Amino acid sequence: MEKVVRKISLKDKRNYDLEYWLSKTPEERIYAIELLRKQLYEKNDGSAPRLQRILKIIKRKQS
Repeated sequence: MEKVVRKISLKDKRNYDLEYWLSKTPEERIYAIELLRKQLYEKNDGSAPRLQRILKIIKRKQS
């Protein structure tokens, strides 16, 4: 197996990432998302992280 390393500027990174993912099939993209989801799930001891609930009441002046 040949090792490949590419050095790119941060300005070009966004285009490179887009080109990379557009070159993948929809199945490969879904697999990658599922892999990341599983890694996050295992990192949190089997419990999925939850969003923090925030409630803020703002009183507005009546016009």
